[in-house]
Amino acid sequence: MEIGVKSDQGLERVLRRDRWVVLALLTVVIVASWSYLFAGAGMDMSAMASADWSPGYAIIMFLMWWIMMIAMMLPGATPMILLFASVNRRQRNSGNPYVPTTLFTASYLLAWAGFSLLATVLHWGIKQAGLLADMALTNQLLGAGILMAAGIYQLTPLKQACLRHCRMPAMYIATHWRPGTRGAFIMGLQHGVFCLGCCWVLMLLLFFGGVMNLYWIAGLAVYVLIEKTIPTGNWLDYGLGVVLVAVGAWFVVS
Repeated sequence: MEIGVKSDQGLERVLRRDRWVVLALLTVVIVASWSYLFAGAGMDMSAMASADWSPGYAIIMFLMWWIMMIAMMLPGATPMILLFASVNRRQRNSGNPYVPTTLFTASYLLAWAGFSLLATVLHWGIKQAGLLADMALTNQLLGAGILMAAGIYQLTPLKQACLRHCRMPAMYIATHWRPGTRGAFIMGLQHGVFCLGCCWVLMLLLFFGGVMNLYWIAGLAVYVLIEKTIPTGNWLDYGLGVVLVAVGAWFVVS
């Protein structure tokens, strides 16, 4: 009996150590991502806004979008990643326990890399159409349309279904668990898809407020973190949806 108790206590110490290690690494990535944004994404913003879209410039814009998504979305995914690391440690008898957690996180961020690629293409298209200046929309009707689309999406069952997966990490792990490194990669990618389903329209609001407007980025990041990690019910999502639709409609009639 004492041996079993000591074994459980030893496992709990290991789990606490794992959580601190994973949390420290995630914090480094998050801080580095925000530092990159505060530094201007590696370029002067006025130069980025007026530059021609060469292949090299397109790569820089893609990296800007992806690192921006990492900075905004990784804090809200941290509880899921920490829980995955703990469950993975309990399930594994050998091998490096950090490898599956790394793959889970990497594939989650890979899903947002796919979104960032599409956002970069959309960014290029809006710029080519002459509807973007200083990294923000110049067409009031298009801006109103994005606001109203984001607001309507907040009220849809798809938004709520995806949000439930993000809000309940234990249920996601229990219903989607796959063993091994391949399973970790698939689970992280699936969670990234659910996260995309929850937040992709909100991320398009960056075109309205300014793609590199740090106040707008920080505001959206805080909202997403609250929406995913604090049990607010549906009133927060529905309330924001109504506000966005109302503001978008006001822009249309004005």
